[in-house]
Amino acid sequence: MPELLKVLVIDDEPGMRTGITRALRDCIIDLPDIGQQVCFEVSQSGTAEKGYEIIQQSQPNILLLDHKLPGMTGLELLKKLELKNSDMLVIMITAYASVDTAVEATKNGAYDFLAKPFTPAELKNMLQKASGRLMFQRQARKLAEEKKRLRFEFISVLTHELKSPLAAVEGYLNIMKNRDLGDNTSAYDHIIDRSLIRLEGMKKLIFDLLDLTRIESKQKKREITQVEINLLSQHCIETANVEAQKRGIVIKADIEKGIIFPSDANEIEIILNNLLSNAVKYNRDNGRVDMAIKHDSEKLIIKVSDTGIGMTEEESAKLFNDFVRIKNAKTHKILGSGLGLSVVKKLALLYNGSVSVESQPDVGSTFTVELGKVL
Repeated sequence: MPELLKVLVIDDEPGMRTGITRALRDCIIDLPDIGQQVCFEVSQSGTAEKGYEIIQQSQPNILLLDHKLPGMTGLELLKKLELKNSDMLVIMITAYASVDTAVEATKNGAYDFLAKPFTPAELKNMLQKASGRLMFQRQARKLAEEKKRLRFEFISVLTHELKSPLAAVEGYLNIMKNRDLGDNTSAYDHIIDRSLIRLEGMKKLIFDLLDLTRIESKQKKREITQVEINLLSQHCIETANVEAQKRGIVIKADIEKGIIFPSDANEIEIILNNLLSNAVKYNRDNGRVDMAIKHDSEKLIIKVSDTGIGMTEEESAKLFNDFVRIKNAKTHKILGSGLGLSVVKKLALLYNGSVSVESQPDVGSTFTVELGKVL
């Protein structure tokens, strides 16, 4: 449906006002650059004074303003309107077109100049330009508002994610400071362990945030080399095994031999580390993690499966958004930044790739990352 724009015509010639109204009555203008159409609702005034009242009551989107008017002139009205912070576009129309008048009108905020006599086609062409400008301005405002909203939401979530571990560590430190458990230092060992776990979670959040901002801002210098996937994946498995062995979780790997993939080694390492650490973290004790990596002429395919708590379809659908952590009775004690899988998705897109998950509650999950050519 076309977007409706309000047009006010201020001209002391009734024939001019009627002609413009008739030309725009059923007019629909295409704006192909923004994929939109506009139509017009026209109101009229024969004097600047009456037109000013109309503008005060209901500001039009486009004002077609005659220069020579009885009483207040078009330029005088233009100065009175103070268009600096207005969304209204003013097009001056006059039979007395001159460079001086155009300059003066432009200095006072006029968008453009239309000299009489003009044809309906010239009028519509001018309104197409003005409408396009208005629509671009609206889109820019929408984007700015959305950016502001997302920034506020991001800071709110980040504050929440940092506030909880900080409060926990502060509480543990106060217990130690006040000697609430007596003077035997060993009584505080579990408190120290809990504090370290909380601090490790905060550190992971900070590192994930750094990865996220580097990817989205494109500030990180990418070093594309011929990466030996077998060697890199073995290093990532060794890292994940530190936590896995504490819980009796076995990590098995089926990696095609001799894979050389043109990529940034650090980016591939981030992907593998996030997939493996999640597979361990959300697994059951004495569970299993299987990682398979294969390569063809077009892409690298990474699959990581676990025998963990799994997810519902609804939970899986929102998993790759920023700060998303699945919160239920099975996960409430599991710490995380909620950014790891979002980072994986953004990195996959840099390789013209994708990430997906298949999961069943209490059975496990399989994450698949497909990476193509470097973009």
